[in-house]
Amino acid sequence: MFESLSGRLSGVIDGLGKRGALSEADVAEAMREVRLAMLDADVALPVVKDFVNKVREGAVGHEVLDSISPGQAVAKIVNDALIDALGGAGAVPLNLNAVPPAPILMVGLQGSGKTTTSGKIALRLATREKKKVLLASLDTQRPAAQLQLQQLAERAGVMSLPIVAGQAPLEIAARAMDTGRREGFDVVILDTAGRLSIDEALMEEVRQIRAATSPVETLLVVDAMTGQDAVNTAKIFNEAVGVTGVVMTRMDGDARGGAALSMRAITGAPIKLTGSGEKLDALEEFHPERVAGRILGLGDIAGLVEKAADTLDHEEGERLAKKMMAGKFDLDDYVSQIKQIKKMGSISGILGMLPGMGKLKDAIGDKDLDTTIFKRHEAIISSMTKAERKTPDIIKASRKKRIAAGSGTTVQDVNKLLKQFDDMSTMMKRINKLGMKGLMRQGLSALMPGGAGRPGGPGGRPFG
Repeated sequence: MFESLSGRLSGVIDGLGKRGALSEADVAEAMREVRLAMLDADVALPVVKDFVNKVREGAVGHEVLDSISPGQAVAKIVNDALIDALGGAGAVPLNLNAVPPAPILMVGLQGSGKTTTSGKIALRLATREKKKVLLASLDTQRPAAQLQLQQLAERAGVMSLPIVAGQAPLEIAARAMDTGRREGFDVVILDTAGRLSIDEALMEEVRQIRAATSPVETLLVVDAMTGQDAVNTAKIFNEAVGVTGVVMTRMDGDARGGAALSMRAITGAPIKLTGSGEKLDALEEFHPERVAGRILGLGDIAGLVEKAADTLDHEEGERLAKKMMAGKFDLDDYVSQIKQIKKMGSISGILGMLPGMGKLKDAIGDKDLDTTIFKRHEAIISSMTKAERKTPDIIKASRKKRIAAGSGTTVQDVNKLLKQFDDMSTMMKRINKLGMKGLMRQGLSALMPGGAGRPGGPGGRPFG
């Protein structure tokens, strides 16, 4: 979503970094580029003006113009201004400080992903916060909306309010709160009806439900793909019913990311959560400083670590690590490792979270960053017998033909996989032979072909 903006801002900062000293004219030219980049990314004009003024004021100070590395100083100022525009450092958590059951009111236009987001929040609260959650659909307008929420509740492993035909939204809300109190629920999520456009009937219905339930959170769900329309929707909802937080869906889309940068400044409501996929676990807290880091190509290591902690199987990881260090890594273990990597999402997404990798990603291109190669490797290994997976050395010409035919690949593909696996196994054996002390003493050169166990470069020759 922020790719275009990220590329242009990084270009501006790189250009400033190449100059020995900065003049006010250099800063003015850079700010013109920043302004154009932000307008092109669909950021609201008042936000762009405020952002450029903040950066210009900071960048023309003596401490920047006279500093040894003015490019880095400007990068810091741009980063700080981006964090401010996105809502200030630190995620804003959901407020559940209320006598149970705490009602959460979900509002928004039809098609923004409100019902799916209700299911995602229910799963998040049930698994991470260990809350007892009740989902209730107040949407009597859209066909099968109540049934959809019931199915989402089943998938999330939480309770949903039984459907009673013919009840009005206010009656359903009252029944949900009553059920929540009687059956000891911690949180009741009320999914209201959306409309194709904002109208007074929708606002009046939401106002009545809000007055009857006194929610601790009124979350507005907006589609990030709609750009400035999302910001305008948020502004109208906030003025009409009062919004405590925004959930932006489809953050994994390729629309311009201006809505996220404009939301806080225009509406005053913080972005609390973001959705980036159809799966129920595809919901993340919104950390302005991490998003700013990713826009400027500084990465998001904290986000990557959190993602790994949430998705990876730690026991399986430890088992694989022990086998690797013992040099007993086989093709079954390689498939297990592929599955772990695939759980983390796309390779380009992971690279985007690593500092400085944005440019490498652009240089390689998305074509080479997809997971097709993993799928191919899985297919090839699945076509092998148990013995072949345990000891790949027994795979000769006739076996390779059979494996290629069974996996829908070529013999060359099978050869490539076996060569890569052989190189990996050799590396593991060298690490095991050297031990950590030997590796630290001799460096990575000891792992190169011909360098195992000998100091210096290949063949034992000293470096330099």
